Amino acid sequence: MSNLTAVTDATFEAEVLKSDKPVLVDFWAEWCGPCRQVAPILDEIAGAHGDKMNFVKLNIDENPVTPSTYRVTGIPTINVYQGGEVVRTIVGARPKAAILKELEGLI
Repeated sequence: MSNLTAVTDATFEAEVLKSDKPVLVDFWAEWCGPCRQVAPILDEIAGAHGDKMNFVKLNIDENPVTPSTYRVTGIPTINVYQGGEVVRTIVGARPKAAILKELEGLI
């Protein structure tokens, strides 16, 4: 599906909130068609900008605590965390250009 590193409720704080770089988190699920559409786009962006930002994914079905904490109610939701805080949120499948525009200033 995606080459992004998987994080879990248990690893979220260490991998995302305590990261010294911005972290893009793709909240997704196996059954989500739009999530499958966005996964290769995020892989491309990660390949091009992985030196400036970490890219991870979190399966909401297997890890219900974190999405609830951050009020993720629809997927795909992409949150960008910097310094332990959400600095960008993108809800729904978007084309690559739209995602890159949202990430301006971070990558």
